[in-house]
Amino acid sequence: MKKEDRFTEGRILIPLLRFAFPVMAALFLQSLYGAVDLLIVGQYATSADVSAVATGSQFMMTVTNVIAGLSMGATILLGQLLGEGKREETGKAMGASIVFFGLIALLFTAVMLLNIERVSTIMQAPAEAFAMTSDYIRICSAGLFFITAYNLLGSLFRGLGNSQLPLISVTIAAVINIFGDLLLVRVFGLGAAGAAYATVFSQAFSVLFSLLIIRKIALPFRFQKDYIRLDNAVNKKVFGFGFPIALSDLLVGISFLVITALVNALGVTASAGIGVAEKVAGFIMLIPAAFGQSMAAFVAQNYGARKISRAYKALRYGVLVSLSIGVFIGLFSFFRGDLLCGIFSKDPEVVTAGWDYLKAYAFDCILTAVFFCFTGFFNGCGKTRFVMAQGILGAFGVRLPLSYIMSKRVPVSLFKIGLATPASSLLQTVLCIGYMMIKKKELDERERG
Repeated sequence: MKKEDRFTEGRILIPLLRFAFPVMAALFLQSLYGAVDLLIVGQYATSADVSAVATGSQFMMTVTNVIAGLSMGATILLGQLLGEGKREETGKAMGASIVFFGLIALLFTAVMLLNIERVSTIMQAPAEAFAMTSDYIRICSAGLFFITAYNLLGSLFRGLGNSQLPLISVTIAAVINIFGDLLLVRVFGLGAAGAAYATVFSQAFSVLFSLLIIRKIALPFRFQKDYIRLDNAVNKKVFGFGFPIALSDLLVGISFLVITALVNALGVTASAGIGVAEKVAGFIMLIPAAFGQSMAAFVAQNYGARKISRAYKALRYGVLVSLSIGVFIGLFSFFRGDLLCGIFSKDPEVVTAGWDYLKAYAFDCILTAVFFCFTGFFNGCGKTRFVMAQGILGAFGVRLPLSYIMSKRVPVSLFKIGLATPASSLLQTVLCIGYMMIKKKELDERERG
């Protein structure tokens, strides 16, 4: 294995940053999927189309996050096996994961396609945008196989310490998606449906191109075609690591979908505004999200190698770097969020509504810089049940009830509704710090033992 892919030896900060930056770039480009859809639809289609893309992409993001959460189980398992020096077992785990996630993709596709209108109804899509929202979700659901394949490939290679391949994959997809949006939305006037078609086609092409690249990459272990088969022992471990993360992501995503539904009931302007703000938030949360994913990969290898002290240092570095950038982004979002929202909509009322909601996310930039790194650390250690628990407590103990209460206070303020998110993050940060204090002795004993 190349030296730069090994996290268990040598320096910590530089390899962590070298790994995190491609992850960050990949997340940035991945965020462009929905953002470019919204941007181009906002410039060349109607407010109803904007509402449809905002609502539909928010729902599809939740589905994608569940798939990504499950695939994180593969990241953790491969990282720990590699850290333990079990090369053959790593190859077999990779092959078993491919089959396992292929079956998951088929299941998700069938469930989604049978429940399109029901989803739009639950999301309270405005009447004038209902059909467009259903079309957007239907088209994207048909491409869930490629969404699953993309997330699995990224998770597998991040577990091996390679963040370059996922970046190449999403770069290809992002470029194709931009041109597809311009062609289908601007030229052919297909609105929200055109944005969905562009997204699916770009992901399909990206996966196929990535498979061609993989054939030319030297893996740090032997990988044979007969490894691509169901392995109950491997799948049980992948599912055991990934399911708590996926369940947490699902429930957290549901909490955001409920907030979207609450705001949708306020009308098209508010619906489009929160959609714009969520797209902006997706970008400003890239840094803590990137460090969280990178932390999981880095810590998994060191946990497998019983080098916990290196994992502690990586956590400290991650929090400091992420926090220093988060403060700057938070201040800019609070005072000039109108500039950010204006990128995605030409409607002054939508921009104002989006900025009002975005101001609340300014506080979240600081808090997520801390607790995303902690959850990445715990994921790498395999403590995914705690990550699930703190996510659920934050979503259903704080974010949902507080956002509901604020949505009923007259006059309704999107800023006050948005404050439910940093309030949830504050609780999660406290829980993470407390859990670290409880588990530190156990982790230290692992290193000594």
